[in-house]
Amino acid sequence: QVQLVESGGGLVQAGGSLRLSCTASGGTFSSYTMGWFRQGPGKEREFVATSSWRSTVYADSVKGRFTISWENAKKMLYLQMNSLKPEDTAVYYCAATYSAIGNAYSYTDQYDYWGQGTQVTVSS
Repeated sequence: QVQLVESGGGLVQAGGSLRLSCTASGGTFSSYTMGWFRQGPGKEREFVATSSWRSTVYADSVKGRFTISWENAKKMLYLQMNSLKPEDTAVYYCAATYSAIGNAYSYTDQYDYWGQGTQVTVSS
Protein backbone atom coordinates (compact mmCIF):
# COMPACT_ATOMS: atom_id res chain seq x y z
CA GLN A 1 0.00 0.00 0.00
CA VAL A 2 1.35 3.40 -0.99
CA GLN A 3 1.97 5.74 1.92
CA LEU A 4 2.97 9.40 1.80
CA VAL A 5 4.27 11.46 4.71
CA GLU A 6 4.90 15.19 4.42
CA SER A 7 7.30 17.26 6.50
CA GLY A 8 9.01 20.64 6.45
CA GLY A 9 6.12 22.99 7.08
CA GLY A 10 6.34 25.89 9.50
CA LEU A 11 6.07 29.62 10.05
CA VAL A 12 8.00 31.95 7.74
CA GLN A 13 7.96 35.66 6.97
CA ALA A 14 6.81 36.95 3.62
CA GLY A 15 9.63 36.76 1.11
CA GLY A 16 11.19 33.78 2.83
CA SER A 17 11.67 30.20 1.72
CA LEU A 18 10.70 26.71 2.84
CA ARG A 19 11.29 23.25 1.45
CA LEU A 20 8.61 20.64 1.90
CA SER A 21 9.43 16.95 1.73
CA CYS A 22 7.24 13.94 1.09
CA THR A 23 8.49 10.46 1.91
CA ALA A 24 6.90 7.84 -0.32
CA SER A 25 6.74 4.10 0.42
CA GLY A 26 4.90 0.99 -0.73
CA GLY A 27 5.58 1.38 -4.45
CA THR A 28 8.31 1.69 -7.07
CA PHE A 29 7.05 5.13 -8.18
CA SER A 30 8.88 5.05 -11.53
CA SER A 31 5.46 5.10 -13.23
CA TYR A 32 3.71 7.39 -10.79
CA THR A 33 2.66 10.98 -11.17
CA MET A 34 3.39 12.93 -8.00
CA GLY A 35 1.75 16.17 -6.99
CA TRP A 36 1.48 18.90 -4.40
CA PHE A 37 -1.84 20.48 -3.44
CA ARG A 38 -2.80 22.97 -0.76
CA GLN A 39 -5.88 23.97 1.19
CA GLY A 40 -6.12 27.42 2.72
CA PRO A 41 -8.52 28.39 5.52
CA GLY A 42 -12.09 28.18 4.25
CA LYS A 43 -10.97 27.24 0.75
CA GLU A 44 -11.13 24.22 -1.53
CA ARG A 45 -8.03 22.08 -1.97
CA GLU A 46 -6.15 23.44 -4.97
CA PHE A 47 -3.43 22.27 -7.31
CA VAL A 48 0.12 23.54 -6.78
CA ALA A 49 2.46 21.40 -8.90
CA THR A 50 2.80 17.99 -10.47
CA SER A 51 5.68 15.94 -11.81
CA SER A 52 5.87 12.72 -13.82
CA TRP A 53 8.65 11.08 -15.82
CA ARG A 54 7.38 13.03 -18.82
CA SER A 55 6.38 16.49 -17.62
CA THR A 56 6.18 19.05 -14.84
CA VAL A 57 3.33 21.53 -14.46
CA TYR A 58 2.78 24.40 -12.04
CA ALA A 59 -0.23 26.45 -11.03
CA ASP A 60 0.00 29.99 -12.34
CA SER A 61 -0.02 31.33 -8.78
CA VAL A 62 3.29 29.61 -7.93
CA LYS A 63 5.06 29.53 -11.28
CA GLY A 64 8.56 30.99 -11.00
CA ARG A 65 8.53 30.76 -7.20
CA PHE A 66 8.03 27.05 -6.44
CA THR A 67 9.96 24.05 -7.74
CA ILE A 68 8.81 20.43 -7.56
CA SER A 69 11.41 17.67 -7.71
CA TRP A 70 11.65 13.92 -7.20
CA GLU A 71 14.67 12.05 -5.83
CA ASN A 72 14.19 8.48 -6.96
CA ALA A 73 16.94 6.89 -4.86
CA LYS A 74 15.34 8.16 -1.67
CA LYS A 75 11.75 8.05 -2.90
CA MET A 76 11.38 11.65 -1.80
CA LEU A 77 9.24 14.37 -3.36
CA TYR A 78 10.19 17.96 -2.66
CA LEU A 79 8.57 21.36 -3.03
CA GLN A 80 11.02 24.25 -2.83
CA MET A 81 9.03 27.40 -2.08
CA ASN A 82 10.70 30.79 -2.54
CA SER A 83 9.40 34.36 -2.32
CA LEU A 84 6.57 33.18 -0.11
CA LYS A 85 3.47 35.35 0.22
CA PRO A 86 0.78 35.43 2.95
CA GLU A 87 -1.66 33.96 0.43
CA ASP A 88 0.53 30.84 0.28
CA THR A 89 -0.61 30.03 3.83
CA ALA A 90 -2.26 26.61 3.71
CA VAL A 91 -1.99 22.96 4.59
CA TYR A 92 0.14 21.37 1.88
CA TYR A 93 -0.55 17.82 0.73
CA CYS A 94 1.54 15.36 -1.21
CA ALA A 95 -0.35 13.11 -3.64
CA ALA A 96 0.43 10.19 -5.96
CA THR A 97 -1.26 8.20 -8.68
CA TYR A 98 -0.16 5.50 -11.12
CA SER A 99 0.40 6.69 -14.70
CA ALA A 100 2.46 4.50 -17.03
CA ILE A 101 2.29 7.14 -19.76
CA GLY A 102 3.46 9.93 -17.47
CA ASN A 103 0.43 12.20 -17.58
CA ALA A 104 0.49 15.36 -15.48
CA TYR A 105 -2.62 15.66 -13.34
CA SER A 106 -3.95 18.81 -11.68
CA TYR A 107 -7.29 17.69 -10.19
CA THR A 108 -7.69 16.16 -6.75
CA ASP A 109 -9.89 13.31 -8.00
CA GLN A 110 -7.12 12.17 -10.33
CA TYR A 111 -4.96 11.11 -7.38
CA ASP A 112 -5.38 7.90 -5.42
CA TYR A 113 -2.98 8.42 -2.52
CA TRP A 114 -2.61 11.35 -0.15
CA GLY A 115 -0.45 12.35 2.77
CA GLN A 116 -1.77 13.85 5.99
CA GLY A 117 -0.60 17.37 5.18
CA THR A 118 1.84 19.86 6.64
CA GLN A 119 0.98 23.42 7.70
CA VAL A 120 2.71 26.37 6.06
CA THR A 121 2.05 29.81 7.53
CA VAL A 122 3.44 32.95 5.91
CA SER A 123 3.31 36.09 8.02
CA SER A 124 3.19 39.57 6.51
